[in-house]
Amino acid sequence: MNFASLYNFYEHLVFEYISEKIVTRYHDRDEEFFLDIACYSLTRLPSRYIRHEIDMIYYLAPGERSEMEERVASIVDEAAGFINERLDRQENRS
Repeated sequence: MNFASLYNFYEHLVFEYISEKIVTRYHDRDEEFFLDIACYSLTRLPSRYIRHEIDMIYYLAPGERSEMEERVASIVDEAAGFINERLDRQENRS
């Protein structure tokens, strides 16, 4: 049995939001920073496993996709701010 085709749909939304919004905001940070944001964010979101992205079209209630995107934006923005602040404090101590 091959489970490789399963993935958490929230991963797609988080990675997309980071790539489109967060990277430009924190352009001076390294890749580790963005990976930390993704991990921090995904632990605060529910899992929504699917096999194919087309599955989401059939299983989402009207308006649910936009609610998911808004939730992702809020959580990722919060994560970016939190991690950036901690890194700034660490850098100022050095």
